[in-house]
Amino acid sequence: MRPLRYSINVTLDGCCHHESGLPPDEESMDFWTRQMAGVDALLLGRVTYEMMEAAWRRPASGEWPEWMDDAEIRFAEAIDGAQKYVVSSTLRDPDWNAELISGDPEAAVRALKAEPGAGLWVGGVALPTQLAELGLIDEYEFLVHPVVAGRGPTLLAGVQRQLELESVHRTAFRSGAVATRYRPRSR
Repeated sequence: MRPLRYSINVTLDGCCHHESGLPPDEESMDFWTRQMAGVDALLLGRVTYEMMEAAWRRPASGEWPEWMDDAEIRFAEAIDGAQKYVVSSTLRDPDWNAELISGDPEAAVRALKAEPGAGLWVGGVALPTQLAELGLIDEYEFLVHPVVAGRGPTLLAGVQRQLELESVHRTAFRSGAVATRYRPRSR
């Protein structure tokens, strides 16, 4: 059975919006590159899929944009080549190494988890909240940046049940960011 890990950047005040001033640096980009390399596939909602595709899909020219540094290129190559499953009722033909999940997301995610392999990764905001509510997330990993956004969507907003987690791994970054991985206590 493949574990499902929810991983995301977050500010000190819980904001998880990509425009909230979370500064990427080489160390954090390499962290996310390792995360992509350590799973069999990514599970994304439509909004996150489209946002990630716009930022990280290899351009038709085959050349990465000049604004990307080496760490961003390493991440882009990892996510560009990753298998993706997109949960959506509105997206029709995802084509970025992606398969569409348009029916019951709970049944589809349970089936994906039942397959052998290293694991699955879920990112974004709405889909992980839904999966947390269903008890389908096996690990939570938050890269907390020393930033207060003061606005934007917050982490797991809308979860109706309390999630009791225990810390199982922690990584401190030179920037002051800290990545902590948690598992539900009941597992």
